[in-house]
Amino acid sequence: MSLRGPPDDRSVDDLLEFGVVNLDKPPGPSAHQVAAWVRDMAGVERAAHAGTLDPKVTGCLPMLLGDATRMAQVFDDSDKEYIAVLELHGPAPADLRSVLAEFEGDIYQKPPKKSAVVRRLRSREIYALDALEVEDRRALLRVRCESGTYIRKLCHDLGLALGTGAHMGHLRRTVTGSFDDRKLVSLHDFVDALAWADEGDTDPLREVVQPAERALVDLPSATIAESAAREVAEGAPVYAPGLIDIDDVFRGDLVACYTPDEAAVCLATLAGDPEADSGVVLDLERVLV
Repeated sequence: MSLRGPPDDRSVDDLLEFGVVNLDKPPGPSAHQVAAWVRDMAGVERAAHAGTLDPKVTGCLPMLLGDATRMAQVFDDSDKEYIAVLELHGPAPADLRSVLAEFEGDIYQKPPKKSAVVRRLRSREIYALDALEVEDRRALLRVRCESGTYIRKLCHDLGLALGTGAHMGHLRRTVTGSFDDRKLVSLHDFVDALAWADEGDTDPLREVVQPAERALVDLPSATIAESAAREVAEGAPVYAPGLIDIDDVFRGDLVACYTPDEAAVCLATLAGDPEADSGVVLDLERVLV
């Protein structure tokens, strides 16, 4: 069994088997359909998207390739940002911005009937809600929010609070965790890069496919010895002698573990004292090699 080498030294084949694409989802297909297309284009067994987007919604949809699909859970609680068109059912009231401010903080939502989750009332946090432009019966909103917030439902509730009624028009996701819309990759970009790689020019593909470690930058990290990494690959936890360094974390926190050359090995949770000389320090959540 061999461990992956340093992220910057990997071959194109290795990138496709353990990579992430900051994809710009087009309108029309579901996120699941886009993942299937990416899987087939790349010729890998698996591809997974980081956070569902409805068919009509566009924007930031990080796509995990090959073994990187094992780390999809890191996006479960990642914050999101959207640009939404609020379609008002009457002229925009003068107090629109002050009403928006009242929705910042914790709000309660019940998932829509077509949702795949249980329809029970739940709390979600709106970190920021700004009106970028207001024109007659439309307002362009920027929403920074907790994962799992339903923007369509938010727009409906805003309409009730404004007294005009409202629904969501166009919606685009601009941020998913540490990925944003400043450098998105279209499906056309991805196809073209794969074609160039087949012709021997791998530079375009290296531009659009990043090492999967890119998806872990928001997690606290631990560095473990290569000998410990080989044991982890066989399903063993990380014992104290194999731990080289670790960020300040609390028991139960999710941690990304790396070899000294910065190759990701596993996701784990803190289970013991990092300062101890023996015993289990990290319990495995997902093995990535």
